Amino acid sequence: MSQITTEDNIELDAHQLSALDRCDSCGAQAYVRVTMSTGQLFFCAHHGAQFKEKLSATALEWHDESSRLLENVNN
Repeated sequence: MSQITTEDNIELDAHQLSALDRCDSCGAQAYVRVTMSTGQLFFCAHHGAQFKEKLSATALEWHDESSRLLENVNN
């Protein structure tokens, strides 16, 4: 069973990603947290989008806060 959450639909027990959370692929700030049966993966917005199609089928949860990147642009 997959669950996809976005910033507008954050579960109460899920913590918000911070600057301390880093992308497992490139080390940039993570905006996507993927919970798999074997653990969690963290991705920047770029790598989250790149791996979403491949991983979403087996992910238990897909937590995406990449919309936060647009907050500074719109303000």
